[in-house]
Amino acid sequence: MRWDNLGDGPSALFGTDVVSRTIDTPEFRGITFHEVRARSIVNRVPGASRMPFEWTVNPYRGCSHACVYCFARKTHSYLDLDTGLDFDSQIVVKVNAPELLRRELTARRWRGDHIAMGTNVDCYQRAEGRYRLMPGIITALRDHANPFSILTKGTLILRDLELLRQAAAVTDIGISVSVGFLDRELWRTVEPGTPAPERRLDVVRTLTAHGIPCGVLMAPVIPFLGDSPDQLRATVRAVAEAGAGSVTPLVLHLRPGAREWFMAWLGHHHPQLVRRYERMYADGSYAPKWYQRQITRQVHELATEHGIGPHRPGEARNIPAPAVPAAPDSPSEPTQLTLI
Repeated sequence: MRWDNLGDGPSALFGTDVVSRTIDTPEFRGITFHEVRARSIVNRVPGASRMPFEWTVNPYRGCSHACVYCFARKTHSYLDLDTGLDFDSQIVVKVNAPELLRRELTARRWRGDHIAMGTNVDCYQRAEGRYRLMPGIITALRDHANPFSILTKGTLILRDLELLRQAAAVTDIGISVSVGFLDRELWRTVEPGTPAPERRLDVVRTLTAHGIPCGVLMAPVIPFLGDSPDQLRATVRAVAEAGAGSVTPLVLHLRPGAREWFMAWLGHHHPQLVRRYERMYADGSYAPKWYQRQITRQVHELATEHGIGPHRPGEARNIPAPAVPAAPDSPSEPTQLTLI
C-alpha cells in the first residue's frame, strides 16, 4: 500500500503512522482496519463536480457494505488496493476525525458552510460500531451549529438519535436513507453487507417519529433488475408508508472501478443481461438520458400518487439543488439528480 507516498508532501492525505488490525469476531471476520491519522477532514468537492454541495467529511475509506456498484471503489486504487474485494475488506479508519473536525470548524477561514456526509462511503458501515467516530463528529457540528446532512444505508444511525435531535435544534440538518428496491434476492447479492431494505425503512420511520425529517434516495434503480413498473410502485409505496418526506430516484451509474466489478457480478448472476448492459452503458458511466427521464417521471408520478412528491432535488437533505438544465428537445422532462 502506498502509505509512504500519501504521507509525504504538502498535499498528503495521511501521516505515515498506520496501525493495521484484523479482528476475529463474526461481524468483522475477513476485514482489516488500517487506522490512520488524517491531516484534514473537511474536504472541498472539485468545482467540476455535479454534486449539490461543496464540502464533505468522510471518516472512512472502503466500505464493508460491499455494494457491487459503489462508485467510490475507484478511490482504493489510489492506495494500490484493488477496487473489488480490497474495497470491501480493507477499511481505512481516520481515527482522529472528530478532534480534527472540531479544530477545522474553529479555523478563522471556515465560514460555517453545509457539510455532507455519506457521499463517498457510508459513515454508518459496520466499522462505525467499533470506532464510534460519528458521535464525536455530530457533537462537533452541533456545538458549532454547523449545518450538515447524512446519507446512509446503515441502521446504526439510530444509535445517535439523541445527538441528531440536539443538532436539529440548533442548525439545519438533513437525513436521507438509500433504498433503491425491495427485492430481497437482489439485495442479498448486490448489497450483501447492508441492512435489509425494510430495516432501512424502519430507520426512516423512527427518525420521522422523533421529529427528524428524513427522505429516501431511491438508489440505485438497477436496469432490467429493479426497474419494472411493479417494482417501482412497491418501493415508492413502502417509502411513503415509512413516512419519508421525499423520494429521489437515481439510476445506476457505472464509473471506472465500479464498472468492472459490477459487470463481473452481472456475468456471474445474470449473464443474459451482459450484452444489454454493454449497449446501455456503451457511451460512458451513465444510462441514456431518455432512460433516466423515464425512471424519474415514473417515480415522481408514483410519489405524487402516494402524497410525497415530486420535489426539488436536495430538499430532503437541506442542501442546495444542483443546476441541471433541461434537455433542449424536451424542456418539461424531469431530469435525474446526480448525488453520488
